[in-house]
Amino acid sequence: MTVWCRDCASAVSGRNKACDTCNSRRLLVHDEADELVIAHLDCDAFFASVEKRDRPELKAKPVLIGGCGPRSVVATACYLARAYGARSAMPMAEARRLCPQAVIITPDLNKYSDEGAKIRKLMQELTPLVEPVSIDEAFMDLSGTERLHGGPPVHSLIHLQNRIESELGLSVSIGLSHNKFLAKTASDLDKPRGFSVIGRAETLDFLATKPPTFVYGIGPVFGRKLLGDGFHNLLQVRQMSEADMGRRYGEAGLRLARLSRGLDSRKVNPVSLRKSISCETTFERDISALPALEKVLWQCCEKASLLAKKKQMAGYTLTLKLKTKTHEIKTRSLSVEQPVQLADTLFRELRHKLEAMANGPKFRLLGAGLSNLVNVEDGFIEPVSDLLEPAREKRADAERAMDSARQKFGKNAVVKGRGLRD
Repeated sequence: MTVWCRDCASAVSGRNKACDTCNSRRLLVHDEADELVIAHLDCDAFFASVEKRDRPELKAKPVLIGGCGPRSVVATACYLARAYGARSAMPMAEARRLCPQAVIITPDLNKYSDEGAKIRKLMQELTPLVEPVSIDEAFMDLSGTERLHGGPPVHSLIHLQNRIESELGLSVSIGLSHNKFLAKTASDLDKPRGFSVIGRAETLDFLATKPPTFVYGIGPVFGRKLLGDGFHNLLQVRQMSEADMGRRYGEAGLRLARLSRGLDSRKVNPVSLRKSISCETTFERDISALPALEKVLWQCCEKASLLAKKKQMAGYTLTLKLKTKTHEIKTRSLSVEQPVQLADTLFRELRHKLEAMANGPKFRLLGAGLSNLVNVEDGFIEPVSDLLEPAREKRADAERAMDSARQKFGKNAVVKGRGLRD
């Protein structure tokens, strides 16, 4: 068994309590650490960490990322804010009540996306088998990389963690194990700046006392159902056969039965296909007037279109989403023969759906998106020729010209008149 220094990645004598090279006491000790190859990297309070890095005056202050409206929710709470009880997905009003001294910052998703891409690039220097899960987390399979990097994966991962901190000014937590489920579980055990290992030998004992809701994807409703049926921990789940769990709870029961035994056969898939691109807005006050809804629809279509262009994707299915004041969600979709990327096309197609639905009820949320996505080449020209609407080609050309201007002069260089109307 090798003991590794978390600060300089040196091998340490097993009898020492500090690193022989840098005298650090942050040591990683685990019997199986040198043998494991599946890792999960998760950025620590990512959005808030980026803002604190860019604004040093915020370092010692609690920070909440999100909107300030009465219906806004917290996108990220820094660890100082979490100490007061604030957390992600909490209504912003509740977070502000718990932590009134918090600094609230509107999210800058483009900036966060760029920082996430930098981290993924560093990950891909270790292995091509990197599977992004979201903007701030990803799996890695480091099988066969020992000779390339001159050491076991645990050594390479410690170097990676330190590079991200020194070069990008951001902290990450890493979990290392023998499958994806346990690697992701491990990355949550010691945040922030954590590095945790779950080996094969300890898997069953580690999971035995955990409640079913400890398993990612087991929500509170299913958790209460399991508790009511007598399943207080994963050991009790293991005492049921997979077949019995499947009969009682369907696919969710089968998944829980396998994970309770530490079984996860999923491979790290570097080709992670995005299923949809969308944008949605929650209103500060319920809206029923069609002109006001159309303005929001355009803004959502434009944001979804910009992301599709950035990702070099287009979609065959266009979807409008509305949520009523009673929280009922209504969606309308249509499929088209040619993939759509332009905001103008998305807006005009979905506006027909909106006109049919906006006939009196008030809405609290509106969203627009693309799905059934395909990759398109750089410079993709969406076919828009329409003999019944010749002006459509001119609008498409104008939109492409606006995109070009924004690339050169910034995203606010050109704003279409439709987005400014009151």
